[in-house]
Amino acid sequence: MTRKEQKEERRKAILMTALNLFVNQGYYETKITDIAAAVPMSTGLMFHYFESKEELLLELVKMGAGATKFADKMPEIPPEIYFTEFLKRLFDFSKSQPWVFNMFILMGQARRVGMPEGARKIALSVNTIEESATIIEKGQESGVFREGDALLLSMCFWATVQGIMEEMAMHKDMKAPEPEWIMGILRK
Repeated sequence: MTRKEQKEERRKAILMTALNLFVNQGYYETKITDIAAAVPMSTGLMFHYFESKEELLLELVKMGAGATKFADKMPEIPPEIYFTEFLKRLFDFSKSQPWVFNMFILMGQARRVGMPEGARKIALSVNTIEESATIIEKGQESGVFREGDALLLSMCFWATVQGIMEEMAMHKDMKAPEPEWIMGILRK
């Protein structure tokens, strides 16, 4: 492994360790020394990778925000198939990459008042609910989704997904629910 690859591996380890600690201990309760000790590395060496705990948080929130750009990834797919396939892929990927559960939790936390403003601004810029409402409207037009406020339906759908991801983060042996159970929120 080259030095560049080693550095990138160490950077990823720091990020994943910070993600885990921020979710399990809370952002403000986690000290930079906690992260360094858990990696493990010296605190001084960690500052070569990230200048501060807030910089770590910002990088994680940017990763989370980047992962939400999904509406343009499956164009021209019928809305009901789009959401069903999204859920299947999300649950499958999360089981193979458990950090995804924690990312859902962190992104929810980052949106709250009191979090560092830079991270909060990025988290609030994610417009998954609005993008999903547009897709839900298409499903309503085609008669596969229930009538009603598409934005509210989208909020309910995403609140359910968020809750499931949080439960699966806490209960590692929990099986993923059937996507159809969640699709019941949207279907006629």
